[in-house]
Amino acid sequence: MIHLTRAPVAHTQMLIRKPVEQVFEAFADPAITTKFWFTKSSGRLEEGKTIRWDWEMYGVGADVAVKQVVQNERIVIEWGAPNASTVEWTFSPRDEGTFVTITNANFTGSGDDIVMEAIDSMGGFTMVLCALKALLEHGVVLTVVADRAPDSYAQS
Repeated sequence: MIHLTRAPVAHTQMLIRKPVEQVFEAFADPAITTKFWFTKSSGRLEEGKTIRWDWEMYGVGADVAVKQVVQNERIVIEWGAPNASTVEWTFSPRDEGTFVTITNANFTGSGDDIVMEAIDSMGGFTMVLCALKALLEHGVVLTVVADRAPDSYAQS
């Protein structure tokens, strides 16, 4: 049997070759985010609000509690109730663009469930960053989130 000594944390990062204002806005403004991640949102990410994100192709959604927004620097949310976890985005300006780091932590559940959530989260957020990069740098809409599990589409 394997015993964990530390709770898993999902961590991914990528350089997006666009100014920090544009990259930050892509996550804060659902008119942009729906082009590379979820398909529907009840509103902009603003501190203290609870927003609903939906992935209509899968028939699933999540309520997102926005814990902190520091313009062009940081976003922190909690999502995934009843076993909510914390997601933090940091945006670091660089000469060549913006370095985005996403960390998902505080997973709950059994040890096996926590490990699977962390692995799934790291893969998912890596795809989100790749899709964002394609959109902002090249104007290409990658459908990686929708194409990840086409056999799981909601039945019409």
